[in-house]
Amino acid sequence: MFVKGIARRWFVNTIGIVFVILVIFIASLSITVQSSVYSGIETSITGRVDELLNWLSVSSGGYVTSEFNAITRDYIENYFQDKDKMEIMALSRTGQVLITSTGFEPDQQPMPDYDLALQSEDGTGNWIGQLNTGEKVMAITRAVRDEGALVGSIRYVVSLERADQQMAFVVIILVLAGLFILLLLTFSGVYFIRSILVPVKRISASAKQIAQGDFDVRVEKSKDDELGQLCDAVNDMAGELGAAERMKNDFISSVSHELRTPLTAIKGWAETLRLGADQETAEKGMTVIIRESARLSGLVEELLDFSRLQSGRMRLSAARLDILAELDEAVYLFTDRARTERKELTYEENTSLSPVYGDRDRLRQVFVNLFDNAIKYSNPGSTITVSAEEVGNMIQVTITDNGVGISAADLPRVKTKFFKANHTRRGSGIGLAVADEIIQMHGGRLDVSSVEGEGTTVTITLPIMERDDDSTQIAEAATEAAAPPSDAAVHLNKLDLSDMEHH
Repeated sequence: MFVKGIARRWFVNTIGIVFVILVIFIASLSITVQSSVYSGIETSITGRVDELLNWLSVSSGGYVTSEFNAITRDYIENYFQDKDKMEIMALSRTGQVLITSTGFEPDQQPMPDYDLALQSEDGTGNWIGQLNTGEKVMAITRAVRDEGALVGSIRYVVSLERADQQMAFVVIILVLAGLFILLLLTFSGVYFIRSILVPVKRISASAKQIAQGDFDVRVEKSKDDELGQLCDAVNDMAGELGAAERMKNDFISSVSHELRTPLTAIKGWAETLRLGADQETAEKGMTVIIRESARLSGLVEELLDFSRLQSGRMRLSAARLDILAELDEAVYLFTDRARTERKELTYEENTSLSPVYGDRDRLRQVFVNLFDNAIKYSNPGSTITVSAEEVGNMIQVTITDNGVGISAADLPRVKTKFFKANHTRRGSGIGLAVADEIIQMHGGRLDVSSVEGEGTTVTITLPIMERDDDSTQIAEAATEAAAPPSDAAVHLNKLDLSDMEHH
């Protein structure tokens, strides 16, 4: 687990830093405790030295050699109470040991504290070291002088073995406490890291499956936290990608069918005409070929428009225009078709509307697409109503039919690329998406409302052209709307013509 990745970085950074901090803390505390203990021992010995010096001063009234020897001997033998804790010895002017509190010959090792006492101004020398027996001790020597002349010295020796053992015990306790903290931090950290890494690994594995095209995979959500939200996001993404993939496949299948139908008709009539036919049959065949060629051309143009929109290459040739003229022409184009299919196209003509600033061909393309949809999704005997009016500073064009309608579940997605609400009717599923994009490029809005089984209403709202600066603003808005989409959008929605070849 700690080989690489987040776990290793956490272990190195967190545990490593805590370990260094604990080592520094334990070392500092150990040194402080040792210094404090040794300082306490030194203070205690110094107090004993001062006590003996006061005894000498009171007992003799002055420091003479004979009195020094007798008084120190009397003090050590009769009044020194800490023989079990420390050793006291009296030394002559030459450094000869006169008497010890233990009654044994002293260790004949060098006495650095004695030399220091003779050399120091206050007559005191301290030393910490080991005796010849290996025992660690602290020794303090105080030189006793009488009117500047050396009378003798007093030396106290205390074993540090017990103090060191106590300090070692304290250090062991501190080390064990530090190890406990490290273990607690490690186990809690491992648990926490696992609670992150396990879901992340599941998410990573699911993401790889999604990248390979398995959009049915879902990440199991264990907790409702940030990772849970990430799981929800990945699941939602997989669902959206799956839906997009299905729509794309349906679109490719639909477009392939739409392309195959006119091509089949054209090929069939071309072979018929090649074999020879009478005048009436030839006229009928040519009519079918021309109609199907126009249908095929329109479908290809629709695909090209969609590709231009996706890549941001569609630009508007905008100018001042009369929206009624374009609407009249579109109505005229579809009147005969509606009558042929036994449907009625009613145009509630308005006498005058304010001009708009837009692309004549693109707006006509929108009207043609919407009229085609209205007729296509209406049953024989249905009525399609077209109207236009000026509402405030906007032009509203409304196309209403009483055809098959759109279900409430499909209505929010009808302007989605590749989506087809009704697969029983011909169409590529991108016409309405292209129309919506074109209207947005004009600074307008395309709204669809529908009730299944009752009909559909499409409302186009376009801003009117009031002043020259208005046209500039609309042109800028159209340019912004035509900007290339994000890489993700192009990747998800751009039509892949190579897929069509495989279908």
